Amino acid sequence: MDIKSLIREIPDFPKPGINFKDITTLLRDAKGFEYTISLLAEKCAALEPDFIAGMESRGFIFGAALAPKMGAGFIPVRKPGKLPAAVHTVEYELEYGSDRLEVHQDALYPPGSKVLMVDDLIATGGTAGATAQLIQQAGGTLVGCAFVIELAFLNGRQCLPDVPIISLVEYGAE
Repeated sequence: MDIKSLIREIPDFPKPGINFKDITTLLRDAKGFEYTISLLAEKCAALEPDFIAGMESRGFIFGAALAPKMGAGFIPVRKPGKLPAAVHTVEYELEYGSDRLEVHQDALYPPGSKVLMVDDLIATGGTAGATAQLIQQAGGTLVGCAFVIELAFLNGRQCLPDVPIISLVEYGAE
C-alpha cells in the first residue's frame, strides 16, 4: 500500500509558500490507517519500548493506536496547562517565538523505562527535540523516534539524539 498517496497536500496553508501535508485523508481510510500503524509497529518492533510518547495532537492519534499493538503504555506530551498532576516542562524555540511542552512527572515508571517517541510528522525538529528532553527529564530512556512523514529538506533529525529514527514517507526539497 502506498501511504504517500493517502496524504493530501494543501498549497499555501497555513501561509503562502507552505505545502501542508494533511493526514486527515489517511485517517479516513480505514485500511490505510491500519496499514500505517502495522508498518510502524513492524519497523519499531526491535526497539521493544515500554511506552510510546505521542505529542499533541496528531502524535496522540498514531501513538495511542500504536501502543497496544506493541504491548506498550501511552504517554501524552501536552501543551502547557493541560495535565492535572505535577509536570516536567521544556521550553523550546520556534521560528517566531517559543513554546512549551509538558509531561506528568510520574509518567514513566520505573525509571529507565524504554520510550519510543511517535508523531505524524517531523519538520524542523523543535517539537521532537523538546519531547526527547522531556523523556529524559521524566527518567526515561529514548530508544527511538517514529514519524509517518519526514520533511527531510528541513533537517529535523539534527535536533534529535543519536537513536534510531524511522519515517514511513519522506519528502525531499519542496
